[in-house]
Amino acid sequence: MERILVINPGTTSTKIAVYDDSAALLREAVDHPQAELSRFHWVMDQLDYRRACVEQALTRHGISLETLTCVVARGGMLPPCAAGAYAVTQDMVDYMFAQTVDVHISNVGCAVAQAIAVPLGIPAYIYDPVVVDELEPIARITGLPEIPKESRGHALNSRAMARRYAEETLKRPFSDCTLIVQHIGGGGSTWLFHKGRAIDMYSDDDAGFFPTRCGRLQAMPLVRLCYSGKYTEREMAKYIRGGSGLVALLGTMDLREAERMADGGDARAALVLDALAYGIAKASGDLATAVCGKVDAIILTGGAAYSERLTSAIRRRIQWIAPVAVLPGEHEMEALAEGALRVQRGEEAARPFIWAQ
Repeated sequence: MERILVINPGTTSTKIAVYDDSAALLREAVDHPQAELSRFHWVMDQLDYRRACVEQALTRHGISLETLTCVVARGGMLPPCAAGAYAVTQDMVDYMFAQTVDVHISNVGCAVAQAIAVPLGIPAYIYDPVVVDELEPIARITGLPEIPKESRGHALNSRAMARRYAEETLKRPFSDCTLIVQHIGGGGSTWLFHKGRAIDMYSDDDAGFFPTRCGRLQAMPLVRLCYSGKYTEREMAKYIRGGSGLVALLGTMDLREAERMADGGDARAALVLDALAYGIAKASGDLATAVCGKVDAIILTGGAAYSERLTSAIRRRIQWIAPVAVLPGEHEMEALAEGALRVQRGEEAARPFIWAQ
């Protein structure tokens, strides 16, 4: 039997699970108050903090570290790579520590996994990291040759939810379906899966804004702000990926709090929430054009999809394209555990990551 520890760092929480083979023994989301997170200036500064949270959760539930056979974490922003499993190496961790500008909280996942696994002498993996890239060549072309489109986002959950919907609801192989998946959380991403591949997508900085992300911006005002002297490069990167969106517009990254503000009569909050749904919906409309509108279904998923207010507002704008399914939360933990289990059983090989410095 394999006992698999699953670690999934998010913007405001760390999700933890322990699986005995495919059976969940423990599932918990450890919330991180903004007051605690505000003392960290960079995601990798959170390594010891997040590791302690994981180990404390295991202790609370009476699960000994020595019983684990492997650790798997959500993958971070590596160079573009194929879907599947990767063994966590020192090169991978060093690469994450070298990234100081364009960063994501998932970057710390492999480092936490390694910090726990190495003393135990067990392997650590990541699976379907945020940079899984299957884009069609036409989707990569932009008007600036120096900045081709990149694929990065919630590849793990989005693919898992698309596969599950295809097989359980449409009763068809994933490879026979065309599905749009919108993952909505602190950040977000929108994916177009066609015949089992993500042939196009929007990350959280080239479509609508999210609770902590700025979304698509006009280029010239952004250029002027970057060169205004108000922000350093690192400060600007942190602003657009962590300090923008709802948190900049309403002073909170908590969608529930923003909805309470709107319900209490705050007209500005109500308008911002409408704009949030408006921008997210437009991403589905854009991607539907890539397949001439021939979409089997649109799936709304992620933590923010629990909001009836938000999903209803999005559904109203996109249901003319295809049926809309709301599958709130995520199946990332199961997908990570299943991927690690296949590797441990020899059914799938974990690729090594080598940093070509």
